[in-house]
Amino acid sequence: MKQVPLGHDGFPVSQLGFGGWALGGQWGAQEDDASLATLQHAIEHGVTFIDTAPGYGDGRSEQVIGRFLKQLPASMREKIHVATKTPPSEGPWPPSPYCRWQDRYGAAYIRANVEERLRNLGVECLDLLQLHSWTAAWNDDPQPLLVLQKLRQEGKINRIGLCTPEQDQNCVIQLMRDGLVDVVQVVFNIFEQEPAAQLLPVAEETGTGVIVRVSLDEGALTGKYPADHSFPKDDFRSGYFAGDRMERTSKRVEAIRDDLKEFGLEEHYSLAATAIKFAMAPSAVQTVIVGMRNVEQVALNVATEALPSLPDDFLRRLQLHQWRRGVWYSGK
Repeated sequence: MKQVPLGHDGFPVSQLGFGGWALGGQWGAQEDDASLATLQHAIEHGVTFIDTAPGYGDGRSEQVIGRFLKQLPASMREKIHVATKTPPSEGPWPPSPYCRWQDRYGAAYIRANVEERLRNLGVECLDLLQLHSWTAAWNDDPQPLLVLQKLRQEGKINRIGLCTPEQDQNCVIQLMRDGLVDVVQVVFNIFEQEPAAQLLPVAEETGTGVIVRVSLDEGALTGKYPADHSFPKDDFRSGYFAGDRMERTSKRVEAIRDDLKEFGLEEHYSLAATAIKFAMAPSAVQTVIVGMRNVEQVALNVATEALPSLPDDFLRRLQLHQWRRGVWYSGK
């Protein structure tokens, strides 16, 4: 699998990354042994980048990944890079414009949280530590990012990142231009294309690494779920697709399927492969993280990475599927 530097002077990552949310058990029941086998299968097939967070099962995902790293031979371990996150302390999610950074990302809180991340993963230095959310209200006094810079000087962190809040992804643009983040993690998929307007060009301009998340729109863009599908209560998507959201989403997914047929591509690209290749298409993007919870999903996703890039004329057609849904109901 192709390896590319994560931003200017960044460590190499596979273009397909391993999303570790499901390992925490929030996408349905998940056995740790199955998670370890899935991670092993992914690494054996060239995946070298893993993304996780403490919120994925109250640290469970990190701990499983930490166990996995310990069992790897040194020659393989040195090729694997893991990203995790520090969430804001208790309060609105994402942080509101009225939140003070002192209350959500105070220095003592960040330091204690980073120590917990190190313990869970069983490492002495985090490859990439991302603040899990943000508000533009802090852009002119971004003290939390300065705390991370101090932690990097102390050898606790290698690279500094920030996950964009879904409702205001462009709030990171100023931070990129100010050189305060090495990496940004953004939502970019066939429905959510706003980063293409400015965020991705600025990332290229500044040499900022880009990780794409939610490339499959939480599974909807795989085409597996009919309009009347409902998720179990222990699956976070039961809320994400509440009400008539799955019905509306399914109609739009079928329109993408129709385009695949029109362009004669349906035999070569599944809906999931189409979505992943679309997310990989911008030159600013280094890696697309995809959730994987079993070896079968690994096999399908790895095969996708090896497919040729989508034709330019088809990419232009997919751009027409941008869905300005805001946070769902504002986009009816």
